Amino acid sequence: MKKTTVYLPEELKAELARVAGEAGRSEADLMRDAIGSLVRESRPPRPRLPLFESGDETLAERVDEELARGFGER
Repeated sequence: MKKTTVYLPEELKAELARVAGEAGRSEADLMRDAIGSLVRESRPPRPRLPLFESGDETLAERVDEELARGFGER
């Protein structure tokens, strides 16, 4: 791990200390979890299918037609 210094307002530091004490966890552990959650949530979602540019703006509307054309041919 890499050491990092964080400056917190006094009120936030007091709340962090309280929550850490109640949870039986260290303040650093809570900060790592919070930062990790923030980073994961800020990532753009990965596309489910590969994306490509077909150059045909109507392809999505005609996909069944295009797939049927030539289906079963070798």
